Amino acid sequence: MPTPPLAGGPGGADALRPLLDTVLTALRTGAAERRGPLPAGGPRTTAARVRAALGDVLPAHGTGDHEALATLVHTLTAGAADPADPLCAAHLHCPPLAVAAAADLAVSALNPSLDSWDQAPAASALEEHLTATLAAELYPTPHPDALLTTGGTEANQLALLLARERHGPRLTVVHGANAHHSIPRAAWLLGLPPTLTLPTPTGTLDPATLDAALTRTPGPVLVTATAGTTDAGLIDPLPALADLCDHHGAELHIDAAYGGTLTFSPRHRPKLAGLDRARSLTLDFHKLGWQPVAAGLLAVPDTSLLAPLAHQADYLNATDDTEAGLPDLLGRSLRTTRRPDAFKIATTLRSLGRDGLARLIDHTCAAAHRLADLLDAHPGFELHAHPTITTVLFRPTPTDDDRLATLRRTLLHDGTAVLGRATADGRLWLKATLLNPHTTTGDLDTLIAHLEGRTHR
Repeated sequence: MPTPPLAGGPGGADALRPLLDTVLTALRTGAAERRGPLPAGGPRTTAARVRAALGDVLPAHGTGDHEALATLVHTLTAGAADPADPLCAAHLHCPPLAVAAAADLAVSALNPSLDSWDQAPAASALEEHLTATLAAELYPTPHPDALLTTGGTEANQLALLLARERHGPRLTVVHGANAHHSIPRAAWLLGLPPTLTLPTPTGTLDPATLDAALTRTPGPVLVTATAGTTDAGLIDPLPALADLCDHHGAELHIDAAYGGTLTFSPRHRPKLAGLDRARSLTLDFHKLGWQPVAAGLLAVPDTSLLAPLAHQADYLNATDDTEAGLPDLLGRSLRTTRRPDAFKIATTLRSLGRDGLARLIDHTCAAAHRLADLLDAHPGFELHAHPTITTVLFRPTPTDDDRLATLRRTLLHDGTAVLGRATADGRLWLKATLLNPHTTTGDLDTLIAHLEGRTHR
């Protein structure tokens, strides 16, 4: 039996071409079988289909590349929650742009690893240029810097780690109840004291509440604010919170994993006023940036703030190699083996340009406002509030929380629509997180029609 071909090298492209045709065909047939945003039948049905398709996971004799790809890609696609379907709108789970997915294919074929320059010569240079550019977009300072992360969770963990290294293990982390769950979890992971969670009854962190907390909390303190909450997409009052941090001698970290990309839209950038006053920033391009997972970022106003991440391993960054001019990449992450996620982001930014990226952001935000307007005008629904970014909370009326939760699960089981859930004002709400720039008013009408059919039964 011949040795299987490789994805890279002189023959890699020729080996991949027929396999890609098989993959693309299976993507198409799998989507046709699914016929919606989610496979119908619920978890047991989906699991049974996967088991039947897999059969013997490790057979005595292989079936060959084309059969394996055709069967499993079809099965994966038929059983996917497809964020490219306009009715798949539960989470901060974006449909990746085709250009970004194609760029990721090149990365998979070449398999660079950003733990040493000799594993990723061009990829390491590209990441350096990309992170410098993005950091400068976020911070108007002489020497800003940014690191690529797996997402908001890792970026938040790094932010707390760097703050701990500056201030020691008695650092108190203060955040609103609206903060992402990764904040208190990172404090636990890093051995910090339990975080101080402040109530956010209106969905955002009230400056008066923070002022009172900082008055009674001895330093050192790191305040974490949010620009784009997971439940409602709300943005904390960043300038006022930054003023309070300055007044009390606290540091500010802003988790802008969801809302941070608004900075690339002249129309929506004012919502992020005060963002550059943070000691560190979290931002995700695999949310409102249309990248395949993973594509996170941690940005800081000065590269010296990243110094605690410096690390040395002779086989990767020997001192004499570094002194001879080989770039030292280990201090750019806590991970060792690391994909060049910068490549797909750089390819997308080059493809779209500033104006193209802004158009996608503006169009997606506008779609969320259209959905809110439709629901607000509909006698069968109650709108919680008009969206700040692209998240819309709403409820059928009349209903109660139990029936609402059952309705959502029914839609999931039938494969009709994928909607999230959030608690606000003491009640449960359906959550539509619109991240698909192809969503039309007709798609929104279809979503409402599905809900009308379910609520009127």
